[in-house]
Amino acid sequence: MQFSQKLANHGFKITFVHTDFNHERVMNAISECSRTNALVKLASIPDGLGPEDDRNDLAKLCLAILSTMPSLLEKLIQQINGLDGGSNRITCIFADVNMAWALEVANKLGMKGAILCPSSAAIFAIQDKGPKLIHDGILDSDGFPIIKGKFQLSPSMPMMDTTHIPWCCIGDTTSQKIIYDYIMQMRKASYFTDWWLCNTTSELEPEALSLSPKFQPIGPLMEFHETCSLGQLWQEDLSCLSWLDQQPPRSVIYVAFGSFTIFDLKQFKELILGLELTNRPFLLVVRSETKTNSNTENIYPDGFPGNRGKIVKWAPQQKVLSHPALACFISHCGWNSTIEGLSNGLPFLCWPYFADQFYNKAYICDDWKVGLGFDIDEKGLISREEVKKKVDQLLGDENLRARSMKLKEMIMNNIAEGGRSYENFSRFIKWIKE
Repeated sequence: MQFSQKLANHGFKITFVHTDFNHERVMNAISECSRTNALVKLASIPDGLGPEDDRNDLAKLCLAILSTMPSLLEKLIQQINGLDGGSNRITCIFADVNMAWALEVANKLGMKGAILCPSSAAIFAIQDKGPKLIHDGILDSDGFPIIKGKFQLSPSMPMMDTTHIPWCCIGDTTSQKIIYDYIMQMRKASYFTDWWLCNTTSELEPEALSLSPKFQPIGPLMEFHETCSLGQLWQEDLSCLSWLDQQPPRSVIYVAFGSFTIFDLKQFKELILGLELTNRPFLLVVRSETKTNSNTENIYPDGFPGNRGKIVKWAPQQKVLSHPALACFISHCGWNSTIEGLSNGLPFLCWPYFADQFYNKAYICDDWKVGLGFDIDEKGLISREEVKKKVDQLLGDENLRARSMKLKEMIMNNIAEGGRSYENFSRFIKWIKE
């Protein structure tokens, strides 16, 4: 959505196609500002699943998408092109790399297209190099690891554990095979275009970007001014911003685990009590369904004092991360959160959940050295004592803070005039206009 709004700011008419399921969630979360002033028009098509189906079952979702959405997207485009004498005719299709089948639709309709990778260039490279990983004996023909242990796509890149290959840590083996096959089909569809855009920068991932001449960094894709966002799946609780205004500079621990992570009750209790042990103010994002679909009002530990913390169901994350009261970011290490935290010079405490998040943690802790990970105890939990220990260690390390600020400067220089991301995006805009 940030990419779409950036294009709209250059004068292009943008139609953003959601699934019906996500479209309804976005419309329920939308602000009045977004309803009246949005530059991006929303449309939607079914994803092939019923209202009772679990969209967190990614294998089932992949199968439904491929059997349903391509033909429906084609019909939607033809319908739009037939309206108002063709004044809003679709001329180009941009797709999330995980929806690259849309480029096959574009090709069928005689249109140009491009793909945008919402994860790191390294994860994009792993998907693109799937056949090479098979050739090198790391994966079998079904995408499962042959070897146990670590490998590198390139000598200068962080090591990756074979158990952390994205499709190898989602569900059971049947699901993993379905997801791998889907990813390889998206890989094939990606070759319908030479524009492989990545929400990253040349300083963050030089080796990953060098693995394909098609990779074009255009990040960070972020909102740097007040805008009317259409991209939220939950309504943002803006009260956290006024609460942050009341906190001292660099004092608040921000804790958010994205849109997928689900904690069990014991782990959530340890997290909450660990944050209390730090004796620091904290802002914690807890979605309504975070803990076994319980109501958030009933999920806090017995005796939770809550005198230092602010808990919300969803936060305006970019505004939170740029607030001067923030000291650090406890994150699941999703790529959007990673980019946003880095762009604000924040040190990380890494708590990955699944898929690419484990490799993002390796970048944060081992390559860029701007964060720390947590250790799991004999019960399989991150204890309250461990939470306090790592917060104290992170915030007591001035060198780590200095590296975070230096990385912020390098990242932000990319989108300034003359920066690599700026120049790549400018070339892309020129290509669209031509």
